[in-house]
Amino acid sequence: MTLTSSLKKKYSNLWDSMTHHKFVLGLADGSLPENIFKKYFLQDYVFVNDLVTVTSQAITKSPNLNAASVFNNFLTGILDPENDLFLRFFKELGASEKEYSSAKASPTTQAFGDFLVRTSLEGNFDDIALILFVTEGTYLDWGKRLLEEGANPQNPVYKEWIDLHGPEVLGDLVCWLENHLNNNSNISKERADYLFHTALRYEFQFWESSYNNELWFDD
Repeated sequence: MTLTSSLKKKYSNLWDSMTHHKFVLGLADGSLPENIFKKYFLQDYVFVNDLVTVTSQAITKSPNLNAASVFNNFLTGILDPENDLFLRFFKELGASEKEYSSAKASPTTQAFGDFLVRTSLEGNFDDIALILFVTEGTYLDWGKRLLEEGANPQNPVYKEWIDLHGPEVLGDLVCWLENHLNNNSNISKERADYLFHTALRYEFQFWESSYNNELWFDD
């Protein structure tokens, strides 16, 4: 069994809990309250800055030009259309410029981002590939499933968010990451287990925090 298959099997309950979370189900049928999605999306807007840092470190630590090109393409996708998408969605969601420009990381967003950035700075290329396999692989999992099921929510924001996490957008990246981890990486099983489990826990908690009105204790 490959490294990624064994990790997904070991943590299958948590993987399924993330990819079948009520947030995802609500996206699919349009029943997700818009205020919940707005809270999630504001935090994702904050979080994407850490994703840029992680991806930049992946480019810097790439073992060859091919690997660097893979992550450069991913970074370009974040920096260009993603920013326009955020602004369009905020308009649709009724979030003012002041609201999204002043958004601060919740405790979960802060912890998740710190974990990813610390891993990218202190770890090596294989460590970064592992955490990005979780962050992008989980989103591809539910995005692909919803598209195959014909999910077509009336809310155009929800529909586009689903489309952006299907195989056309994330498929090649996740496939490359999986192939690298299974065939070309030197990451130990213990290190891979820790990074996979921790990143997956945070992905689940990121959904959960959208429902909890999560604030810092002194806000």
